[in-house]
Amino acid sequence: MTATDHLYEILEAGYDRFNQPGFIPLDPISIPHRFSKKEDIEIAGFLTATLSWGNRRSILNSASRLLDLMENAPHDFVMQAGDRERARVIRFYHRTFNGDDALFFLSALTGIYREYGGLEPLFSVAAERGMKEAIAHFRRCFLAGEHLARSEKHLPDPEKGSAAKRLNMFLRWMVRDDGRGVDFGLWKSIPAAVLLCPLDVHSGRVARSLGLLSRRQNDWKAVEELTGNLARFDPADPVKYDFALFGSGITPPLRCGEGVGG
Repeated sequence: MTATDHLYEILEAGYDRFNQPGFIPLDPISIPHRFSKKEDIEIAGFLTATLSWGNRRSILNSASRLLDLMENAPHDFVMQAGDRERARVIRFYHRTFNGDDALFFLSALTGIYREYGGLEPLFSVAAERGMKEAIAHFRRCFLAGEHLARSEKHLPDPEKGSAAKRLNMFLRWMVRDDGRGVDFGLWKSIPAAVLLCPLDVHSGRVARSLGLLSRRQNDWKAVEELTGNLARFDPADPVKYDFALFGSGITPPLRCGEGVGG
């Protein structure tokens, strides 16, 4: 067996192990899974992904608390809540994301849903121009309204080198549809082939141990390198292997010197 064959088996084993409903309750994706309406799933997913830094329990608690403030009806809240209802949100915080940030994010979502009907149209340019341009386009539209400068740091900018881990994770949730019940597959205008792998310290460490990533920084160039190497194993759906990279206890890394070129 070549090193490439061995790596393929490792990635497929991790994908099979973690891409199943039993994985959901302990992951941030469990928050949008509480809903059945497309718009609720989108908004809950986007807000949860935005808050997804820190330990998982803290993320789940914070996302739940924010949705409680939105009466667990995120789309109705975004479209119909008045000043009194929105004022409750000023109490929210998660690490450096505070009530002012939350109010701006909700206001921006209101404008987007009124003008475009949802988040998908803002990312649909990915099919022709790639995900970097799609995220940059979304960011420009989202930040078009009046806001505090501090709120901009909560929207990653790949044009400045950000790995955009949380947005890439959200996009995986919305786009991928493999029938396994984890990712939602709600967005049909974006092919899974153009998704990029969510990259953070943990997944980067695993990717490097497997010879899938040589770049030292966890930045946008590293995201492109990693996704390109994963595409060698499944060009139509390279980000399926995100499950293998972030899942704890995936099979031991390859021996020194083994990697994608074996």
